[in-house]
Amino acid sequence: MTDFMKTRTPARATFGAGCFWCVEAVFERLDGVSEVVSGYMGGAVKNPSYEEVCEGATGHAEVVQITFDLEMLDYESLLDWFFRCHDPTTRNRQGADSGTQYRSVVFFHDESQRLAAAKKIACLDAEAAFPSRIVTEVTQASDFYPAGNEHQDFYRRNSHTPYCMAVIAPKIASLGMEG
Repeated sequence: MTDFMKTRTPARATFGAGCFWCVEAVFERLDGVSEVVSGYMGGAVKNPSYEEVCEGATGHAEVVQITFDLEMLDYESLLDWFFRCHDPTTRNRQGADSGTQYRSVVFFHDESQRLAAAKKIACLDAEAAFPSRIVTEVTQASDFYPAGNEHQDFYRRNSHTPYCMAVIAPKIASLGMEG
């Protein structure tokens, strides 16, 4: 636990934006974020396995649950990064990954997060920020199930694997972040 987490009340955000390995690699680089945990939310099965979620039958999305310090980073800034790090206009698909488990979704933890997400989507659509309308779901947060240890800090531990080099490293670079 970082020093600021010992003295401040942390805030939480949960986003699904495709493969959680890719999304985790983005958010763990932000100042003010103390923890990013890959896992599952939004489905009907308790304690789903990675394999069950990948099959697409549980209803869960691959998500990251982010713990952050509101004094250093506001929720709206997290939303900005969320919409920058994936294509929110493709339903149930990110790159080569397809299925409901890869859907674009904001799981809100309180009314202020719901309103902020709805406002951000409306603004981006009004600005025509993307070539198509945003299909991101905005849904009440439900039970969060952390993925196994082999899925946590995946990019940091596996950056030289072919998947990380071909998919995650270019994403990090395109966002202007360090590899």
